[in-house]
Amino acid sequence: MGGATARSGKPLRSGVRMLVVFMRTHWISYACGVAFMLLASYVQTLFPKVLGRIIDLMKTPRFDERAVYAQLAWILCIAAGVFAFTLLWRNLIIGNARKLEYHLRDSLFDQFQRLSPEFYNSRKTGDLIAYAINDINAVRMTFGPALSMSINGIVVCVISVAMMIRSVDWQLTALALIPMPLMVWIMMHIGGRVRKRFRTVQETFSAISDRVNENINGIRVIKAYAQEDGEVRRFESLNQQMMDSNMGMVHISAYLSSLIELCFTVSFAMNLAIGGRMVLDGSISLGNFVAFNGYLAMILAPVLNIGRVITIVQRGMASLARLDGIFDVKPAIENIGTVRELPEQCSVELHNLTFAYPGANVPTLRDISVSVPAGTTLGVIGATGSGKSTLVAALLHLYNVERGGIRIAGHDINDIEIGTLCDAMGVVPQDVFLFSASVSDNIAFFSSNPDQAQIEAMAEACNVKDDIDALPQGFDTVLGERGVNLSGGQKQRIAIARALIRQPSILILDDALSAVDTVTEAAILQHLRHERQGRTTIIVSNRISSIRDADDIIVMDGGRIAEHGTHEELVGKGGEYRDIVEYQLQHERNGAGNDWLA
Repeated sequence: MGGATARSGKPLRSGVRMLVVFMRTHWISYACGVAFMLLASYVQTLFPKVLGRIIDLMKTPRFDERAVYAQLAWILCIAAGVFAFTLLWRNLIIGNARKLEYHLRDSLFDQFQRLSPEFYNSRKTGDLIAYAINDINAVRMTFGPALSMSINGIVVCVISVAMMIRSVDWQLTALALIPMPLMVWIMMHIGGRVRKRFRTVQETFSAISDRVNENINGIRVIKAYAQEDGEVRRFESLNQQMMDSNMGMVHISAYLSSLIELCFTVSFAMNLAIGGRMVLDGSISLGNFVAFNGYLAMILAPVLNIGRVITIVQRGMASLARLDGIFDVKPAIENIGTVRELPEQCSVELHNLTFAYPGANVPTLRDISVSVPAGTTLGVIGATGSGKSTLVAALLHLYNVERGGIRIAGHDINDIEIGTLCDAMGVVPQDVFLFSASVSDNIAFFSSNPDQAQIEAMAEACNVKDDIDALPQGFDTVLGERGVNLSGGQKQRIAIARALIRQPSILILDDALSAVDTVTEAAILQHLRHERQGRTTIIVSNRISSIRDADDIIVMDGGRIAEHGTHEELVGKGGEYRDIVEYQLQHERNGAGNDWLA
């Protein structure tokens, strides 16, 4: 429900605070990972030095083979050390990044469950999917691969430069590194453009995800109106935007990589020209010159990675900002209720309830007052737009309602803990949603470990067991998305069974029998009267047959209660209710159906 609290019960935190908390929680493994990374980087920088020694040993005609083999053994040890330390730090650093991804995605899903319906009224499904996939993955890359490449690159560069100065001299080192500051400045300058273009990439991904989602869910409507070609053209336009935004990122990456390689080519050319002459002059040994070039080549990889690191970090920061926009949203319904237990028999009282949707200037419900004693049934009828479904939304506390407007079992609805209210209520909405699971799992979805006998008994009570038995695997048949392989009536009856198996204190049927025939409807209502004795039931319907046996009936009109009483009393008044009865009876006689209000 709209205002559900987090499983942890902790207050909302932004994405940045979550990162800080995560880092503090896993600081030991991060510290160990960084330590092993430093060791791997240091050991890695020993290779050019040992290689230079081997070359200096082998340049003499009669070199000491044992000394050469000893240096080769050192190379093998260096390789083994780099392998071992890299294995350790990757498991720790990259492993923590995967844990961070899990933590953020779990927190994001928790936030989605906590947010109120009005949040989803202004958000697209594809955009929310992009948060859970692309944005969280971008943050993981920032605090995993990008973090490791940054630390490793800094260590390798610092040690390499120190060894270059030590093995040759500082002047040649300075000349070889002249292009470096220019490269860093250019990459930092380009970083801002990367961030903007990545934000565009994320927005186009959201749009294309939303378009695919809408087309899959509305494929029957699209085919019914022969709009396939139009939808293909609209998708092609979005797909073109997606490609263009990604190509923008490719152009920047290609430009950056080519520029870095060009600068390094200049460095190597200067090194070969000046360093080669120093070898010929005898200023440095050939081994030291080879080691110098080895260190220069070793610097190449970290510097090349600067561009990639900047791109990843800019993407991660853009995604973190987007995630903050979700994590910082507070639910419109704060879960501050202190009532944590409701009786099995709950009364429902509405007293001068007036309700307007957020942002609306005109109330949808006005001065609604009705009392539903525990164990009785209330029928609600009215034309489309009269406020019936809004009344159900208010009873479910999907939106904020004024204090004193609704009381459940004597408690103001605002004082009842959201989870407690959800546990007490069972609702079958107009738009039935079934999960992509077996029929048994769908019926038992919201109940606590019911056995198969209970599931089948409830299906029998809702007149859907024979239909289920006729399915390929019976109750084990896995339903398609939203129950696509069932008829509307079958879906409604399974949804009613799902609500009834919980034995809720308050059952709300919001036009939940509209897709079943009158004979099936009568059988289900008979079962409800038998099984729901002592429990409160609210039936919202456009059919007189669904509510005529209710203990009390209200007729909604323009957000107000136009008439109020039992079936016999309302018929005797000769008002709007009687007009509905006569209209439906006439249409039944004429065979035109009785769903004129649907």
